Amino acid sequence: MTTTDPTPLILVIDDDEAMRRSMAFLFASVGLETRAFETASAFLEAFPEEPQHRPGAVVLDVRMPGMSGLELQRLLVERGCALPIVVVTGHGDVPMAVAALKAGAFDFVEKPFKEQHLLDTIEAAIRASRERLARGARRRTLEDRLARLGKREREVLDRLLEGKPNKVIAFELDLSIKTIEAYRASVMTKMEAGSLAELTRMVSEVE
Repeated sequence: MTTTDPTPLILVIDDDEAMRRSMAFLFASVGLETRAFETASAFLEAFPEEPQHRPGAVVLDVRMPGMSGLELQRLLVERGCALPIVVVTGHGDVPMAVAALKAGAFDFVEKPFKEQHLLDTIEAAIRASRERLARGARRRTLEDRLARLGKREREVLDRLLEGKPNKVIAFELDLSIKTIEAYRASVMTKMEAGSLAELTRMVSEVE
């Protein structure tokens, strides 16, 4: 972990107080920050919106009073939650955990679990979370670069992506080839692309 990398945040929702304390202690032992909640409603009250730009994971118990873990998972998915969701389940709830996976959960851990197995699962979830955050940051960067393009630059870019040569673009836009070359160079500079292939990849990540 680098000095600029925020400490991962693990959000635990489990109605078993002993289990909450155990998981919080376990995660703290490896340098992870944990916030634990007894019910889904308590969690939603504390986090009406997902923590932004911070890696982590949500750990959900399947059976809880009020809103169940699976119901909370569905709600989080509907909200577009980017944090990986790890479902913790008792032996009899394995079919529910499988249903959770099909609904988008990252993984499930069956009780009673080995501490190292849970840690390995959470570490994998954190890696996935970091990768998703990195992709999101890159997408925002590319969107900002595209937004800096002027109208003519965007027209040239669109035609470059269609594979059209400069002379065809010049004809279509009723401009000189030298002008098109200047716009093309400006597009490459603003997008910070070293080649047309790289430029194509950049735009494909956004659109």
